[in-house]
Amino acid sequence: MVRNIIIVVIVVILILFIAFAFWLPSFVMTGKRQTLEEALAWQSDHYDTSFYEGLEKTDYIVKGYEDYDLHVELLKNPSPTDKYIIVSHGYTDNRMGALKYVEMYMDLGFNCIIYDLRGHGENATDFTTYGVREAQDLKCIVDDTRKRYDDISVLGLHGESLGAATTITSLKYKPEIDFAVADCGFSDIDNVLREGYRNAHAPVFLVDLADFTGKIRYKYSIKEMRPIDSLNDNKVPILFIHGADDTFILPKNSEDMAARTAGYSEIHIIPKAGHAESILTAPNDYKDYVERFLEKIE
Repeated sequence: MVRNIIIVVIVVILILFIAFAFWLPSFVMTGKRQTLEEALAWQSDHYDTSFYEGLEKTDYIVKGYEDYDLHVELLKNPSPTDKYIIVSHGYTDNRMGALKYVEMYMDLGFNCIIYDLRGHGENATDFTTYGVREAQDLKCIVDDTRKRYDDISVLGLHGESLGAATTITSLKYKPEIDFAVADCGFSDIDNVLREGYRNAHAPVFLVDLADFTGKIRYKYSIKEMRPIDSLNDNKVPILFIHGADDTFILPKNSEDMAARTAGYSEIHIIPKAGHAESILTAPNDYKDYVERFLEKIE
């Protein structure tokens, strides 16, 4: 009798462990996404977004990697310009999260293209691969932008967090762009997850477990999600920006990527800025860094 109970308990524990193991990658790759309304409300609570309402907007859909539909929006600069910037937002956010950079780029003379990353915003539900598929989506948007707007003199990319990782990873596909700005991106998602688990006092081996079951469930390996590996032969000028107080994605990620790229790069660490807060913490310095970077690479 006791032996049977022990066997049942062991079997139940084993089933629960297997279920947990296969849930782990889902936790990592399918976090709850914000709606456009929720994201805009957050942005509006942290800075003045009233400029957005007055902009001329054009919404359209671009076919991304494997014909995935991406919702895209052109924000036309009130002053005619032939310069364009594509802005990629962070994880669980959507194109409304890109608005914090739009006013700056408008002032610098750019039309702004914002979009929902795969699995975010108005796009169909999908899991995140931390730059792998997202970078191929972005390459599709770059190609579409070149075809859609025939007046382009300058085309750049700007990304925040996951958007920065997507921007950096896209460079391996040699998009026809003139520069990139990467704000608080990760060099590889593995180190971010391990740091997060350590901070939460959770076993770090769970990252390895999620990687193993993730390859079975989603066919993608966490350990292969490494934007930094796209920089070995990159010649596109990159401006790296990172908050000094970012404890989610440590500044070392940007430092390592700036050191790795084969092309011109700059890096600026913003004092007292947490994750994805640099432009909110020091808006004037942020704009100056971007403006001087653009002047140098011209």
